[in-house]
Amino acid sequence: MALKKKPPLDVLEQALGHVFADRSLLDRALTHISFLDAPGRLASYQRLEFLGDRVLGLAVADMLFRAFPDDEEGAMSRRLSDLVRKETCAAVADEWGVGPHVKLGLGEAQSGGRKRLTTLGDVCEALIGGVFLDAGYEKARAVVERGWRARLHAPVRPPSDAKTALQEWAQARALKAPTYRLVARTGPDHNPRFVIAVDIDTQLSAEGEGKSKRLAEQAAASAFMAREGIAVEGREG
Repeated sequence: MALKKKPPLDVLEQALGHVFADRSLLDRALTHISFLDAPGRLASYQRLEFLGDRVLGLAVADMLFRAFPDDEEGAMSRRLSDLVRKETCAAVADEWGVGPHVKLGLGEAQSGGRKRLTTLGDVCEALIGGVFLDAGYEKARAVVERGWRARLHAPVRPPSDAKTALQEWAQARALKAPTYRLVARTGPDHNPRFVIAVDIDTQLSAEGEGKSKRLAEQAAASAFMAREGIAVEGREG
């Protein structure tokens, strides 16, 4: 069976709404690490993804600030978390028709890498980073506005639990993911109590207690969110 011909890159540029002056940036934004030999890892999209993630966050935050003048910080943070999560980025990349253009190693391609959510989300951010380097923030912001405008007023999905909500809160601020550590374990084996602390970058830790590590982690996340004044919707468990 004949291989399906890959569409030209100008089709992707048309979908993005940006024609690259430096095509090497576009090429790098589409290059998965599996396509490269180990010494060439820096030629993958990973550095552009890192940059594009920050540009995306700023552009979406600016859109939210202007679109919701009556929203408090907590409400805007929840909207931001939903709009910049990997699933949303992957959906935008799919609308751009990114999949056929991604350069993958043979194994990654055969295992469905062109449709993989994480890959599409990463490439979406890398393309935004590439546009930023190619033409500056205003051009990158315009790409984001075209891709995210229709999603701006979509209902915010409620977090399923406090740990998820805290992770999204951290992501929206470009902070490292929360980490949990055991502070204390007390009580007999048949009725233990655990004290867990949650740490996020340089933020002050918060602690929670529960009859299992899982419940103590949820309690710690809830304590952190309560201290920051951010409401947690949904249930714990």
